[in-house]
Amino acid sequence: MSTGVLLLHGSSGTPDLERARILEAEGYDVLAPQWFDARISEIPLESFPLDELTERNDRIVVMGVSRGAEAALLLGALDERVDAVIALAPTAYVWAWNDAGHQTSAWTWQGEPLPFVPLDLSWQPDDDPPSFTPWYRQSLERYGAEAEAARIPVERIRGEVLLTAGGDDRVWPSVEFAERIASARNHLPTRIIAAARAGHRLIFPGETPKAGGQRMARGGTGEADRELGALAWRDVRRVLAA
Repeated sequence: MSTGVLLLHGSSGTPDLERARILEAEGYDVLAPQWFDARISEIPLESFPLDELTERNDRIVVMGVSRGAEAALLLGALDERVDAVIALAPTAYVWAWNDAGHQTSAWTWQGEPLPFVPLDLSWQPDDDPPSFTPWYRQSLERYGAEAEAARIPVERIRGEVLLTAGGDDRVWPSVEFAERIASARNHLPTRIIAAARAGHRLIFPGETPKAGGQRMARGGTGEADRELGALAWRDVRRVLAA
């Protein structure tokens, strides 16, 4: 049985080509597209190349980090061809794209924008570079009704969901989001791998730290991010080989 992997980068906008090569060395058919240019706004989930992977493989796993994890969980919930999801530094909700105060959904499905949590534009950072985790928490508190509508229906994902999160994630509260995802899935196969000192970007064995993206605090340290990556790698390989 062959397994195809759709590998989705985060808001840096840069495909994870080194990670793709590591997965290819394990024997998997990997596509790592650049899925947005300047704006994560109303991107059709159907635009991800699942058709290509499905034509070549018996089984499909979607693996994403950060905003890519958001897309991975949505694809798992909405596209029945997805057999498992690996979500690194995930969110439990669909979030807005903010363009000079005009907020739109990040995603569409079958031509319709998905419900989203607006960002509270009254929030201001109190550190430099900014930590955005308080912004996401404040937005959830302010827009509770919208958050319920924007919750990713992870209980619809038919295969296993593997989640990784760093307790020092300063982009968004990925541990809290992972716990909400696991709670929503109840007894469905779900595993969380977390490390208290790790940040937003884990580092798998053989990888170099990823640079680039918006200027922000991401938390963690090189050592802690590598520890989380090493801790998660065994389960990543298990999910891919299932």
